[in-house]
Amino acid sequence: MFSKVGQVMLYVNNQDEAVKFWTEKLAFTVVAEENNNQGLRWIEIAPKKGAETTIVLHNKDFVAKMSPGLNLDTPSLMFFTDNLEQLHSDLLNKKINVGEIVTMPSGRVFNFADNEENYFAVMESK
Repeated sequence: MFSKVGQVMLYVNNQDEAVKFWTEKLAFTVVAEENNNQGLRWIEIAPKKGAETTIVLHNKDFVAKMSPGLNLDTPSLMFFTDNLEQLHSDLLNKKINVGEIVTMPSGRVFNFADNEENYFAVMESK
């Protein structure tokens, strides 16, 4: 039986810029970083210390060469926040491309784009 989702793989074009975006603009922390100095480098990030699920940033080109046929599309991720308006305002102030807050049957939500124009959603915690 599965017990939890541990990591989500996010394949990016520029790992350094991706780390900078997630840590500087979204206040994620770097949990771990591995580099074999032969092209295989990954950076594990999380929204807070001790988060159950982390995001691992992989070099898209390297992974494509190592694993032809692997789906490298951006996963559809839903983040949660206790203060949707404040987060929305903070992201706008940081010049992040942010969508309007909309009300869905499951709650209020907005989307935002990372530095590579991948879109993710944020929902208000209940």
